[in-house]
Amino acid sequence: MFMGEYNHTVDAKGRLIVPAKFRESLGEEFVVTKGLDGCLFVYPMEEWKNIEEKFRNIPLTTKDARKFSRFFFSGAAACEVDKQGRILIPTVLREFADLQKEAVLAGVFNRIEIWSKERWQDESEYDDMDEVAEHMAELGLGI
Repeated sequence: MFMGEYNHTVDAKGRLIVPAKFRESLGEEFVVTKGLDGCLFVYPMEEWKNIEEKFRNIPLTTKDARKFSRFFFSGAAACEVDKQGRILIPTVLREFADLQKEAVLAGVFNRIEIWSKERWQDESEYDDMDEVAEHMAELGLGI
């Protein structure tokens, strides 16, 4: 399980340090892809294979399934951490997430999210969290 929030910078070549606590759980190879809300999702290979299996069972006759599959899988890239603890984020993914200099890596249960610092600050305003918590309770996820 991933948790925690870390701030790092993206260098001129598009490399980003992955916190040591995350590296342990990611393994040697993992997948980075377009996420929701303008961030990137990072999945350990085992979790990625679970996601692939779920998508194999969705009928291609469903337009939303085809559209989301294209979005999610076309930008996906297998990545490895280099000896300095960095990953190279492909240009198409950096552009999608607007990663220019400052980035936030957030552990979110079964994945890591990579955000531009600016988008993270916009997304991290928790003014409506009581209302969100009520909706989560309706899904059976009350705390």
